[in-house]
Amino acid sequence: MLDINFGCPVKKVALKGAGAGVLKDVDLMVRLTDAVVKSTNLPVTVKTRLGWDDNNKNIEEVAERLQDVGIKALAIHGRTRAQMYKGEADWALIGKVKNNPRITIPVFGNGDIDSAEKALEYKNRYGVDGVMIGRAAIGYPWIFNEIKHFVKTGEHLPSPTIEDRVAVCKKHLHKSFEWKGPKVGIFEMRRHYTNYLKGLPGIKDYRLKLVTLEKVEEIVAVLDEIVIKYAGYEFAKTPIELINYHEKCPIN
Repeated sequence: MLDINFGCPVKKVALKGAGAGVLKDVDLMVRLTDAVVKSTNLPVTVKTRLGWDDNNKNIEEVAERLQDVGIKALAIHGRTRAQMYKGEADWALIGKVKNNPRITIPVFGNGDIDSAEKALEYKNRYGVDGVMIGRAAIGYPWIFNEIKHFVKTGEHLPSPTIEDRVAVCKKHLHKSFEWKGPKVGIFEMRRHYTNYLKGLPGIKDYRLKLVTLEKVEEIVAVLDEIVIKYAGYEFAKTPIELINYHEKCPIN
């Protein structure tokens, strides 16, 4: 499949007329999408936002027109571009799009889903075909299995242990290194350590080492130290706290 991201609110993207910037010109958005649909045999989907700002929430028009040119599914982030990641996502408007009798394609909701309970509640309340997880999965990829398990059983999975967290963090580090190379891969990984280790008391000194070391082997050694120091530590059982990321975070 091909997914077109008309939702990115980052200034350097949106102010150039890309990402969520296209919401200011729906005709252009439709022409671009139509061209992509006609150029491939793959199913084309779109991710977007409610509109450019509170005075221009045009998602209902957008949804109908994109469906008309042949997209196979639509994911909607319940904020405008002007909101970035601030305030609460407007799921009522997402639900309105989904329940529009003209809309027959699957509609997925996005925004503020940070727990299994919330994922199931919002799916049922607003009738969407599914939910999309963005920021809440950064440093906490377990949220997907937690949601699937809760939907099937109504029960919570045990929280990941420090061993689980560090093991996934290491895998993430190695994949980042392989994909981006030693310099960029290690540098871009630095933003994630706080999220993987969130909730550990007295982690500041270790975190400082992780964001200053420049060799994978040295970083792995620090992560191993953390496992030893916090072996047996029990993380909170409550749903993970939604982290307020900097406006430049490209994941929405």
